[in-house]
Parts: sequence; C-alpha cells; structure tokens
Amino acid sequence: MATWNIDPTHSEIQFKVKHLVISTVTGNFKSFNGVLETEDDSFENASVTFEADIDSITTNNEDRDAHLKSDDFFNAKKFPKLNFESTSFKKTGGDTYELTGNLTIRDITKEVTLNAEHGGTVSDPYGQTKAGFEINGSINRKEFGLKWSAVTEAGSVVVADEVKLHLNVQVVESEPVEA
Repeated sequence: MATWNIDPTHSEIQFKVKHLVISTVTGNFKSFNGVLETEDDSFENASVTFEADIDSITTNNEDRDAHLKSDDFFNAKKFPKLNFESTSFKKTGGDTYELTGNLTIRDITKEVTLNAEHGGTVSDPYGQTKAGFEINGSINRKEFGLKWSAVTEAGSVVVADEVKLHLNVQVVESEPVEA
C-alpha cells in the first residue's frame, strides 16, 4: 500500500461560477489537505480523501469572500470544512480516470463524479516521488444548500447554479513505515 499526500505548495483548488451570466468569478481555497492511497504502482482503484477549510476561501474580494463564508452560502462558523471521500477511481483511458465519491458541503452529502487526468509521476531533486493530477467537474451549488440567489432589475441571475471545479494537484509519496 502506498500513501500519497497532497503537496499544498504545488496544488490549486479552484472553482468558477458565472456572475450576471456574462463573466466568470474564480475562487480558491488556500488551506486544504488530502490523501491518495494505492495498492500498487497504478492509481486505479485508489482511495482519495480531501478536505478544505471554508474560512480559507478567496475570490480576491473581501466583501464577496465574507458573503461566501456567511449562512447565505457555506456558513463557515457552523460548517468549517468541506469534505470529499472517494467511492471509486476507475481508469477510462491511458492517463484518464473517473473519480466518484461523496462530497459534503455544509451538512449535505451528494455523490459527484469528476474527471481526473494523471500528468505523470517523477522523482524530484530531493529523491521524493511525486505525481500530478488535473481534476475537473461541476456541481449544482443549490443541491448543497448554497441557495442565496438574486436577480437584477433586468432579470439577469446574479450567481449561476453551476459551479465548475478545477483542481491541479501534486501528491508526494510518503515513505513506507516498517511494520
């Protein structure tokens, strides 16, 4: 069994959502961690767990960030983390996988399926083995209780329901512990 830990200094956890239908707001989580466990050198059937600190959300706008942390959206005080736990990690092509699991935001857990692409595995100059993945998908924010909504006087939706997820993740293989 091999254990791979997310390297936060070489990883990005981003989301994108349409604003007023005409532009996209990008945000990310600055504080997160995750573990990928594999039975062998292949990542197929890996087990993935991930969590992000809601209070670390940033969209480069303090007022918007505060609104996202409020009960209108994530309610960071009551639900300080979002969590993901995989149920399957299936190879769909040469370097592509389908990652399915349970995503919990607030107190709502839903199954989500994301596309993962393995960018490669290398040894760094310090002798550590690292692997990179690009993970993409989308969720409907309202299914997770992020229900705040507004409409402009002209009838445009202020925030779209679909949230696109984009994760660039580098994982580092931990040294096996002798039994």
